[in-house]
Amino acid sequence: MASNTISITPLTRNIGAEIGNIDLTKPISAEVENQLKNAIAQYQVIFFRDQKISHEQHMAVGQIFGDLIIHPGAKGIEGYDKIVAIHADKDSKYIAGDNWHSDLSCNAQPPMGSMLYIHTLPEVGGDTLFSSMYAAYDALSPAMQQYLEGLQAEHDANHVYRAIYGDYGTAYPCNVHPVVRTHPVTGKKAIFVNASYTTRILGVSKNESDGILAMLYELTKDPNFQVRFSWQPHSIAIWDNRCTQHFAVWDYFPDTRSGYRVTIGGDTPY
Repeated sequence: MASNTISITPLTRNIGAEIGNIDLTKPISAEVENQLKNAIAQYQVIFFRDQKISHEQHMAVGQIFGDLIIHPGAKGIEGYDKIVAIHADKDSKYIAGDNWHSDLSCNAQPPMGSMLYIHTLPEVGGDTLFSSMYAAYDALSPAMQQYLEGLQAEHDANHVYRAIYGDYGTAYPCNVHPVVRTHPVTGKKAIFVNASYTTRILGVSKNESDGILAMLYELTKDPNFQVRFSWQPHSIAIWDNRCTQHFAVWDYFPDTRSGYRVTIGGDTPY
């Protein structure tokens, strides 16, 4: 059984912490599970080093935070339909996540979180950036906060996955969510639109929608709201999609970066 007390090292004031004194290849006590849940609630994304986990262990850790779900666009690996390979090399024409986004915000119940394990890395590059949507919301004026809280936005996956897979006959999720959502655990408010899936704000003109979304996307890019994670072999990141966005940096072509991800089920935004 793993130690009953994890160590937590915050990485910035707004977002991110590295978790130590834990071995994810061993059984985790209920006490430590609660510590991990509290850590992600507080820091929004948590990181681990030197965790050479199996597929079964990957799923077991992910399930601490909720039921795992099948990705509607990317197929699971052989024998594990809820584990998706994250891989890029010299033959890649694109990579997953090289744009600011919250995973699968297109779903009727977007994922609570995601857990990414990277085992193979280039010598340099391949970092992932995470941005706090709490901090983005808090940066707005009270008048703008109040206005945005009354708006809804459409999140559509069809243009995303059809461009990747060319399967124009397939219907992918498309749903409407609040522009500002309330986190069901912390009660905090967060911006919930992203450049990958959000297509428009309802009830306003296209020009107004484009202008509002452009302003909110710029907030996501503010380095004061971000943490940048430099991966090492067998590092893990677990992030809360309800209050963060992330960006995978593709600055290592033609080198190889490879790992696996599970997606943790969520709830209906409100």
